[in-house]
Amino acid sequence: MPAPGLDKIKFATDAPTWRRALALYESGKITNFKSDKVGYSATVHGGHQYHVFVSAHRYDEGSCNCYLGQNDTLCKHMVAVALYAMKGGDPLNDKEKQLLSAPVCSGKLGELSTKDVKSVTAAMSGAMRYIKPYNGPSRIWFAYQGSLRQGCNRLSVIISELPVSEQTTELLIKLLLRLDDKLCRGGVDDSDGTVGGFIEETVHALEQFAKLDPACTKAFHLLADRETCFGWEEPLLKLIRNNLKTAQ
Repeated sequence: MPAPGLDKIKFATDAPTWRRALALYESGKITNFKSDKVGYSATVHGGHQYHVFVSAHRYDEGSCNCYLGQNDTLCKHMVAVALYAMKGGDPLNDKEKQLLSAPVCSGKLGELSTKDVKSVTAAMSGAMRYIKPYNGPSRIWFAYQGSLRQGCNRLSVIISELPVSEQTTELLIKLLLRLDDKLCRGGVDDSDGTVGGFIEETVHALEQFAKLDPACTKAFHLLADRETCFGWEEPLLKLIRNNLKTAQ
């Protein structure tokens, strides 16, 4: 039976839960591991012995007798068992361990080739599919928030690998406007602030873009006369105004 992909496990997990699950996995706290057509079960040792089950179809669906598990919340024990299902106790390398939960500026100047632009645009569209409207019952709300987190985490990795240029800045501004439209009119329930926080972190990265290459501010003009959900565009428009004052 195929195990869940590492990216799916990692991208749908918040950073603190990921670190704790990784610590459980690496310290050999998972015993009595079993798998069948339905899913994976194991005992996870911590302050107590936790009996954990993870679905074969969705690792974030299952059960655990810890406090979080009993309240239908994804816990570190479930994530650790999902990790074991994939890696079988083998060590993870440094890249596999890393969870980038916010976009950062790569610090590298340059432009993408036409082929790379298409590849990045396709990857962004794939990640955006996780940021979807919420129209289900309350019992799936936590799973829905995990989907938003997965989309934002996937976008964070893409953004953090981009070179800095006016070209890539324009790509990111258009991405932020798409996300803003999803928040304002697309039915996305961002009660936890996952998407809003991602937008703010991307704006911080774009401010770094502008410091490294002032030409990046030209792409900020796409935000002129735009009214966004919570005014995230203001720091970028302020950079345009400051540049105009400096030029006068």
